[in-house]
Amino acid sequence: MTSFSDLGLSIPLLKAVAGAQYTAPTPIQAQAIPPALAGRDVLGIAQTGTGKTAAFALPILERLRQGTRAAPSAPRALILAPTRELAAQIGESFRLLGRAMGTRVAVVFGGVPKGRQARALAGGIDVVVATPGRLLDLMGDRALRLDRVEALVLDEADHMLDLGFIVPIRRIVQHVPAQRQTMFFSATMPKEISSLADAMLRDPARVAVTPVATTAEKVEQRVIFVAQSEKRRALARLLGGHAQGRTLVFTRTKHGADRVVKHLAEDGIAAEAIHGNKSQSQRERALTAFRSGRTRVLVATDIAARGIDVTGIDHVINFELPNVPESYVHRIGRTARAGAGGAAISLCDGAERAFLRDIERLIRGKVEAMTLPGEAMARAA
Repeated sequence: MTSFSDLGLSIPLLKAVAGAQYTAPTPIQAQAIPPALAGRDVLGIAQTGTGKTAAFALPILERLRQGTRAAPSAPRALILAPTRELAAQIGESFRLLGRAMGTRVAVVFGGVPKGRQARALAGGIDVVVATPGRLLDLMGDRALRLDRVEALVLDEADHMLDLGFIVPIRRIVQHVPAQRQTMFFSATMPKEISSLADAMLRDPARVAVTPVATTAEKVEQRVIFVAQSEKRRALARLLGGHAQGRTLVFTRTKHGADRVVKHLAEDGIAAEAIHGNKSQSQRERALTAFRSGRTRVLVATDIAARGIDVTGIDHVINFELPNVPESYVHRIGRTARAGAGGAAISLCDGAERAFLRDIERLIRGKVEAMTLPGEAMARAA
């Protein structure tokens, strides 16, 4: 299918799609939207950046066009996301696509006062996008009930597993009507996630695009072998070598992200950090500055980076290689989006060689070595 008009969407939704400047459906949208519009459950294997938010948002908005109006504290659609950033991104997509229909959307997550969120829910809401912990808090406060939910979405289920959210999700699902439509998206399908999908879905339409082992085709991937003690100098040299555009730098820990930002400042390079220890307002300010170009370097952990949907990221630098190879795929997928090119450079010390071998097995290819600008090929760390 080459047009949204081929997917069975109504005229109001097609106008919303055009207004959002979506030109043609992505593979996940083309495959998931028709069965979802028909009311089927959907099991989607898809990475971040494949367009899956619209793949579930458009069918849900189509459903919301029919039926009852928003009721206080009782949404008709519930979307669960692992991080605040991803929840906020999903909420914006629903608001954008549902604006002309008056769709009322609430996004709830931790790190901000519950009272404001409870008041928003009390005013009547169609769609709630939530992280599991804050959702359970609001349910415990009787500020939210799920007995009217018609459509349930679990997004980035594998990341939910990483964050220990599987038990909370099972608790939440117990409060949702058994007669519902469920859509379940995950980049990978480990045993625990497969079991959860089997428990939640009924005869789902199975959709798989961009297997996790396939990294973005337009990403130029390189590795620099460097001792841990030399990584700070190497990062400063790399950032000084491409002053234009946006660069996303990954560390494994929150303290590591703060340390990198501090060192870059000492080296005369402005950067912001985004991670779980930052307040929501700090995270939003950092993202806004990065998105607008006021800050060209953003240092992030894997968890905080979920939901960062920023065009024009031309470099991803792995200051530390991830110890989970799938995380490497998610990291470098932040560049080369929307048809653009991009580069991913990893700094690898001797202790990380095993991580690199795991990554190369997963992507079924070798990450070629490179040198720092102006230096001879480094010896293996």
